[in-house]
Amino acid sequence: MTEIDTMNELDVMRDQIENYLKKYAIDEEARYVIAPLIARKSLEMNHLYQDLGFKSRTQMGAYMSQHFPHLAELKPKDKLWKKFLYDAIGKVAPACASCNDQEHCFSCLIAEASA
Repeated sequence: MTEIDTMNELDVMRDQIENYLKKYAIDEEARYVIAPLIARKSLEMNHLYQDLGFKSRTQMGAYMSQHFPHLAELKPKDKLWKKFLYDAIGKVAPACASCNDQEHCFSCLIAEASA
């Protein structure tokens, strides 16, 4: 895969995450400001809560509940947000391939494949 193909794939995933979040946005700020931000940050290499600047997964959960309440209700309690969002679009997040926390990630496809 060329660098251009990789960039195109990342753009597609970002757009898919953004569009998925927009469906559950509670208002225009969530739809047009927060959804694009989360989609961009979801491509980064840390846990999503870290890349968004939160100190904990609890803070991330509260933020998502505030801006995407129905989506927060749908997310299984044990599943990480990044994993949940990428599962929703049928993709594996770019960070998952090098994540050192795969064994703790609810239903991680990469961890299952290597077992």
